[in-house]
Amino acid sequence: MTSKLNIVVTGGCGFIGSHLCEFLIEKKNRVICIDNLITGTLENVKSMMEHPQFKFIEQDVSKYITVDLDVDWVLHFASPASPVDYLKYPIQTLKVGALGTHNALGLALAKKAKFLLASTSEIYGDPLVNPQREDYWGNVNPIGPRGVYDEAKRFAEAITMAYHRYHGVEIRIVRIFNTYGERMRMDDGRVVPNFICEALRGEPLTVYGDGKQTRSFCYISDMIRGIWRIMQEDYQEPINLGNPEEMTIIQFTRLVNEVVGNESEIVFKSLPEDDPKVRRPDITKAKDILSWQPEVSLKEGLRKTIEYFRGRV
Repeated sequence: MTSKLNIVVTGGCGFIGSHLCEFLIEKKNRVICIDNLITGTLENVKSMMEHPQFKFIEQDVSKYITVDLDVDWVLHFASPASPVDYLKYPIQTLKVGALGTHNALGLALAKKAKFLLASTSEIYGDPLVNPQREDYWGNVNPIGPRGVYDEAKRFAEAITMAYHRYHGVEIRIVRIFNTYGERMRMDDGRVVPNFICEALRGEPLTVYGDGKQTRSFCYISDMIRGIWRIMQEDYQEPINLGNPEEMTIIQFTRLVNEVVGNESEIVFKSLPEDDPKVRRPDITKAKDILSWQPEVSLKEGLRKTIEYFRGRV
């Protein structure tokens, strides 16, 4: 890919979006970050605000998007992405997945730009197969509380493919599995910040259900590197990105305690409705097509993430 591209990043003030903006600027590209700050924060892009190759636009992408520049790529990352957020903002989550994706695709079409959709492992719902491959259609409850996020992303994939087939827009679709690292919010509601903050405060670690459900965790730098690799390859179907190393939530509590250096006890609470029992990506396509796989070990990534949170708890 040539350098000095104009790249629009929707949701660029969020956790993954801000790391992506930073990475793209380091690669000598110009970044136009669009965010309505409903879950993102300007603190995440503070270091870039004075950079000549960075521009911030505060806007809800569920409304019509205009950019007064040539655009080479539109990277659509705008969306609440944790259960706490999309249960608090159900309508906004559906609108950004539907109207927001439509508008971002419209911008790509008008500018003759390439388009990348940040999809999610949640399109697989509470899966009946493990690990999850890209050809698995999922097991989603469309009217459950999590359906606002799951179905928004499933629609986003459908309209992205429709723009590709009908309008000829060049697309990429990345299905992002559990990703963690610096800039996650303390009140994010996901297991990594929850456990880390509780452990740092010396509080019991809260486990929902019996703790036997599984997750796999990908460090942010690996995820960003994978997204960049997808942008280089001409592959226009969904690709999983995540870490295939699977563990139970109980095992994860022990690891967090070990890295933090304490022995917080565990308290159990009821499992939220439709919470997936397993979550593990099959990354065969990522390995074969992108020559990508995670490089940062969970323990190493946790150390970096814990140090970030240590100064904030």
